[in-house]
Amino acid sequence: MMNNFSGPKQEVISGMEDFVSSQLQYLKPVEESWQPQDWLPDLTSEDWAERVQAFREPAKSLSDAVLVVLVGDMVTEEALPTYQTLINGFEGVSDKTGADTTPWAQWTRGWTAEENRHGDLLNKYLYLTGRVDMRAVEVTIQNLLSKGFDPSTAQDPYRGFIYTSFQERATKVSHKNVAQLARAEGDDNLQGICSAIAADEARHEKVYTNFISHIFEQDPNGAILAFRDLMRAQIVMPSHLMQDGADPNLFDNFSIVAQQLGVYTAKHYSEIMEHLVCTWNVENLTGLSGESAKAQDYLCLLGSRYAKLAERSQRRTARIEQRKFSWIFNREV
Repeated sequence: MMNNFSGPKQEVISGMEDFVSSQLQYLKPVEESWQPQDWLPDLTSEDWAERVQAFREPAKSLSDAVLVVLVGDMVTEEALPTYQTLINGFEGVSDKTGADTTPWAQWTRGWTAEENRHGDLLNKYLYLTGRVDMRAVEVTIQNLLSKGFDPSTAQDPYRGFIYTSFQERATKVSHKNVAQLARAEGDDNLQGICSAIAADEARHEKVYTNFISHIFEQDPNGAILAFRDLMRAQIVMPSHLMQDGADPNLFDNFSIVAQQLGVYTAKHYSEIMEHLVCTWNVENLTGLSGESAKAQDYLCLLGSRYAKLAERSQRRTARIEQRKFSWIFNREV
């Protein structure tokens, strides 16, 4: 997928700094932000052992299936360096020195700082509960960071922020649904943790969606073509190259469990697609060029097509046999 960063696209991105600056309000000040330790037992206290034991107790009730999706979500969060690198590669928004004061650079670093707490917290939660094979999990994280991922954004900020709009909503859905499962299985600690992470993702989703809303206002033809191109390539999940050294189909098998539990499904994919089409008012755009008008028709019909595919996918997933996961000591789910 080629990137043509010139003309209107370059003008729009370079002219967005005031708008981006207005979006920095959605980043919480550090002193007002939760930290992982707020959710974890205090190991400096004299009764630390009792606190850890009390923390571990409700986690004993978690099913293997929930543990698998939780590990998969945590591994995805731990690949944050890859995502920051990706965003810094978008034309016109990069943090060239690593400490730039531009609104784009401030947003990316602030977003990264907030996201960094997610993987830290889930990692420590899983370590303290003693429910998973942490070495197998750590191997998966290192492999994923080494492999990276290509979301087909081609350094294009239009495609890039459409991707992050989609992905932040998908991550919010996943964490929110794990929170509900944790509560149903009796672990209020995990329910609170995943709910807090989902709330962060909701704020981040809003900003990325606002970026694209602004781009649609300034360059509707360019925005809709970028949207079409990305959806043709399909949204690649950021952890699709995860490996544990044992299961060559690890991501697919993790995704199957997530779909079986209703954590993140093909139906969610189609719903997010339809949500973005609605949010960016794609159906009602006027004055589009010939190719852009065709892209408009394509995008407006895509959600219903995916919805039909989602129904078939759900039926197929329900019939799939159980698979072993190294994360849970090779038990089957």
